[in-house]
Amino acid sequence: MKRLAEARAALASARGVVILTGAGVSAESGVPTFRDSSEGLWSRYRPEELATPQAFRRDPRLVWEWYDHRRRAISRCEPNPGHRAIARFLVERPDAVLVTQNVDGLHHRALEMETAMLTGERDGSPEGTPGMDHAAARILTLHGDIMRVRCQGCSYTQIDRSPVDTSSADSLPRCPECDDLLRPAVVWFGEMLPEQALTRAFESAQDAEICVVAGTSAVVHPAASVPTATLSGGGDLIEVNPVETPLTPRARWRFPERSGELLPRLFEV
Repeated sequence: MKRLAEARAALASARGVVILTGAGVSAESGVPTFRDSSEGLWSRYRPEELATPQAFRRDPRLVWEWYDHRRRAISRCEPNPGHRAIARFLVERPDAVLVTQNVDGLHHRALEMETAMLTGERDGSPEGTPGMDHAAARILTLHGDIMRVRCQGCSYTQIDRSPVDTSSADSLPRCPECDDLLRPAVVWFGEMLPEQALTRAFESAQDAEICVVAGTSAVVHPAASVPTATLSGGGDLIEVNPVETPLTPRARWRFPERSGELLPRLFEV
């Protein structure tokens, strides 16, 4: 309890906080991992055979069928207390930035839920909730969002959680602006991470006095280097993970607990 109180006090006084989340946070909501999505019918495929631009050009119906399978599985999951604690912290702390490796969209759904709750608590006045308008812009999805679609041919992009009709190539979703095929707005093998989000992530981490790392193995780069940027700038690291990672020896505060149990206590504002 003393260590938790110390970490909470450090967060309260910190100028700038960066939060990095990985698959462990969403696993607590029942979200299947990237490779766990390849069970049953999909067991004969490797994810690397489906999550590439080449696969989409070769057989967009097959790729969309797999992603629709994953999207439906994710849609049955709900943000857990860890997601919601982060969302509320983002609303209350305009100097906080979330960097996530997850593509399931649960951080955004948690923000929607917390926004609705906080608006109700403040007599239905969104203007009375500090930072609400800007919280979503401070969620940086390094690997994209599986619930978002984007056009191959133009800049159109949109959140769309509805099921995809994969019965034929003609039924696949098309861009309302140019009629080209829409694709999942995720980063596929062979593609670069979004430059703007990556730059903002490292700039925010460099300026932050505290970096909270939750549910990530800290081995997939460049995301795993985000906490290092905070450390190199003189900041401190809080790690929340039942399993030790390469960051563990560098963490000032380490909590070997599930994020859904620890984060609501850590981010109490």
